[in-house]
Amino acid sequence: MTSDSGTIPAQGAAAVALGGCIALAAAMGIGRFVYTPILPFMVESLGLSQAQAGIVASANFLGYLLGALAAAKAALPGGRRRWFLAALAVSALTTAAMAAETSLVLFLVLRFAGGVASAFVLVFSSALVLDRLAAAGKPGFSALHFAGVGCGIALSAVLVAVLAAQGSDWRDLWLASGAVSLLALAAAVKLIPPEPEGASSPPRGAAQDGDRRRLVALIVAYGLFGFGYVITATFLSTLVRLTPEIRWLEPYVWLTVGLAAVPSVAFWTWVAGRLGKARGFALACLAEGLGVALSVLGSGALSVLLAAALLGGTFMGITALGLVYARSLTAGDPRRSIALMTAAFGLGQMIGPSFAGYAYGFGQSFLLPSLVAAAALLVAFALTMDWRRA
Repeated sequence: MTSDSGTIPAQGAAAVALGGCIALAAAMGIGRFVYTPILPFMVESLGLSQAQAGIVASANFLGYLLGALAAAKAALPGGRRRWFLAALAVSALTTAAMAAETSLVLFLVLRFAGGVASAFVLVFSSALVLDRLAAAGKPGFSALHFAGVGCGIALSAVLVAVLAAQGSDWRDLWLASGAVSLLALAAAVKLIPPEPEGASSPPRGAAQDGDRRRLVALIVAYGLFGFGYVITATFLSTLVRLTPEIRWLEPYVWLTVGLAAVPSVAFWTWVAGRLGKARGFALACLAEGLGVALSVLGSGALSVLLAAALLGGTFMGITALGLVYARSLTAGDPRRSIALMTAAFGLGQMIGPSFAGYAYGFGQSFLLPSLVAAAALLVAFALTMDWRRA
């Protein structure tokens, strides 16, 4: 499937993109985000406070931040495939290990390690898959790669709902999630073959005048996005469970997030192609901010499902557009820009759950933290929106 020049036949591009999709589904959709639908069961069984739940989530996001920065270093030995497969194995094992104990300290350690692993999978699999798709002349297949996050979220929602309906406890949910991730590892090994010797990334053009200013604004906006999305992403299932009249929605709300996320990268890439990267990124932030606000201001099942759809339909689109936009604003090697983007995003999403958990303790409601998050996304929209005529 590979050649000495680093290219792959066009017919092999779909398999590589599918392998990337499966890897992201396991490491991101399950490894990072299955905590959201399992969290209500842990709170109920273990008596975790919302503040403790937020700290555990923040440990994962801290691991993601540090892992992404470490993955950006050029000095790491070994190939990209080896790193992302090893990280995928660590993600699966740390997910399953969450069932082993009820110690808050152990939860923190495992979620931190899982965060590091998920960052490595995202960085190394994306670099590998996107380079191979470009070499095969099939860059459009990147939408399939990034759709893995939404697929993983949808799969984890179905898995948790089915097992919970059969009486499984929170430990069983973590074990099953880890087992599915191990299956994904086997599929990724099969679908993404080793890199050829001497393969390298294609060169990039020089940045245009004014790009530095736009890049700084984008980095700040990306950090606000990290803070803005993560509160709803972490506590949406819990919010539904704490609201008696819509508690029956709990098995469906996270599934809605995942299903909406599957086509989101392709959709927002299309929007950016029509309106420009800046407008595409900004409008996605605005749409997500509306969804975050609706999750606490709306009433009834329709509002909650719409909020879930807006969250799922934007967060991976914003992630993908943000990184693509940053690359286009960078002259030469974009490694530093990507590292700064990741750091800002990781810092924002690390602060978010802890802030929300403690804010909930004061008002026994997610209203205030969710509205603050929506305001952060509105600022991100204002910072990046291109108001010039097309």
